Amino acid sequence: MSTAASPVRPSRTDRFLGAVERLGNRLPEPFTLFLILFLVIALVSTFMALADVTVQVPGADEVTEVQGLFTPEGLTWFTTNIGTNYIGFPPLVTVLTIWLAVGVAEKTGLLAAGVRAVFGSAPRWALPYAVGFVGVMGSVMSDSAFIVIPPLAALVFQAAGRHPVAGLLGGFAAAGAGYSTNIAVTSLDALFSGITTAVTEILPNPGDPVNPLSNWYFNVVSAVLLSVLAGLLIDKVLEPRLVRQRVPVDEARFAGTVVPGATSGAGASGTAVHDEPVVTADLTAAERRGLAFAIGSLLLVAAVLAVAFVLPGSPWRNEDGGFLPESPLLGSITFVIFVLFMVPGIVYGVVTRTVTSMKDVPRLLEQSIKDMAGFLVLAFVLGQFIALFNWSGVGQWIAVAGAEGLESSGLTGYGAIVGFLLLASLLNLFIISGSSLWTIMAAVFVPMFALIGYEPGFVQAAFRVGDSATQIITPLNPYMIVLLTFLRRWEPKAGLGTVIARLLPFTVAFWLVWAAILSVFFFLDLPIGPGNGIFLD
Repeated sequence: MSTAASPVRPSRTDRFLGAVERLGNRLPEPFTLFLILFLVIALVSTFMALADVTVQVPGADEVTEVQGLFTPEGLTWFTTNIGTNYIGFPPLVTVLTIWLAVGVAEKTGLLAAGVRAVFGSAPRWALPYAVGFVGVMGSVMSDSAFIVIPPLAALVFQAAGRHPVAGLLGGFAAAGAGYSTNIAVTSLDALFSGITTAVTEILPNPGDPVNPLSNWYFNVVSAVLLSVLAGLLIDKVLEPRLVRQRVPVDEARFAGTVVPGATSGAGASGTAVHDEPVVTADLTAAERRGLAFAIGSLLLVAAVLAVAFVLPGSPWRNEDGGFLPESPLLGSITFVIFVLFMVPGIVYGVVTRTVTSMKDVPRLLEQSIKDMAGFLVLAFVLGQFIALFNWSGVGQWIAVAGAEGLESSGLTGYGAIVGFLLLASLLNLFIISGSSLWTIMAAVFVPMFALIGYEPGFVQAAFRVGDSATQIITPLNPYMIVLLTFLRRWEPKAGLGTVIARLLPFTVAFWLVWAAILSVFFFLDLPIGPGNGIFLD
């Protein structure tokens, strides 16, 4: 005799997030949504232009006039730049290039074999924390982290018999919500410090010099704790909720693609939906040989690149002989990732016979592009919207108006810091670029906080808290569309509301914990980096 399992009553958190998901899924499809937003900005910018609205970005020599799309200048700008707006859409530069190489490594079977070899016998409990750590450290790769880490995390989870969507969403959440911090010193540190230093030149008391190491102590503590937090959220919140929602662990499309562990994992149906045999964690002799050759080629390529980059007089150094804040090396990150995926992928394919001739390589590249066809269509309207938002000056007007509102509120002390964090988080919903947002906010808030006794380096550290957490829940984040493309492999009907609802706990938790870390540094007056404190002498 068998008895039906009693239905599990959804928790309050499940009901709340379910409501958020239903509300978000009432939004139009991404293409239609951004077309509507484009028209809204077009109308708003036109009315503001006709009203002669201007914005004075603090530190800028000239006043910025808001420009309208439905004006003679706006219409000619749009008709002459529609192709440039599309091709110049920032994620296209990294998404397509990297995905070509990642697609080859995936379709030859290298990625599946690699994660099965590394994680097949690893403790399942440790995977969420590994994904959290790798995600938070992913800012070393700049925006490439949003493309590389989530699908690899999904493969890792599936190979270990855990829910692949938990790895996918958890990897994206860790990479995005923790983007502004890292144990290593990255190009973002150099970029932020350069902007801050430029602003401090107008101050009578500029405080301690701000350099790429000025936030290092704060960053190390933040990166470690946020990595652990990401792992906890993946393990205790995200994955259990996916199981309760009965989200499939088998991909719903891409027949002909090798998917490791198609019948394993929490909530697995036990029926493979792909034409290929089910892949287990055990590697065949050919796979082990192919993996060994692929790793050897990876090490060889990495060694060649390292020698080329670090040699004295290397053309990848900047004019000062270094790599920070800018250098050809930092501009070559996309190339480096491309080569480190493409070469081992082809080598693995040759050894395992998934690549038997040169004509197989373009075939695999074509399949990679086909997988991204939906994103290419969305990128067209996304590129037009972002280009208009930047060209019109509406984004600058929103940022400056919000900053001036906080400045005029009269808040002082720690209350001003909290208000600053909230404003940065709010503006981050609209201005995804951290460097663009910091350029505008630093010009207002670095001088303002210096007048009430705060070091510019500390203000920069505080900005990091508000800069990252909310970018994983805004539809204006172009990489969210990339994530949605991946997610629809398992949930073809998933929408932006699905993504937002599942990432919202990461946003809230990251913001609160990160703000708490900042508070500890503030109230204990701890140094935030070598030679950098919180209060001006």
